[in-house]
Amino acid sequence: MAKWTAKHEAPEPLEGPVVATVTGGTIIWFVLFLVQLPFYGWFADRGQLWWVWTCAAGGFLGLIGIWYVRGREAALKRHAAEQAEQAERSDEA
Repeated sequence: MAKWTAKHEAPEPLEGPVVATVTGGTIIWFVLFLVQLPFYGWFADRGQLWWVWTCAAGGFLGLIGIWYVRGREAALKRHAAEQAEQAERSDEA
């Protein structure tokens, strides 16, 4: 069986407002958690507590995601600044 090889290059990844997107998603998870809290007994009576705790887990994992994407964004900006500085140095020489 032959190994599969790509016939064309993969496209560049799309960049967008990643920090805002992850922050928005995290807020939505926490809001859903808070909206379900008054109905905790209803969920418990029906064996559906996983709905509540899934929203809580989504919110807390979102906090980790915010930390990660903010660090990534800062690293990308540092890298771009270093590249611009190196290009400026090479132009001067």
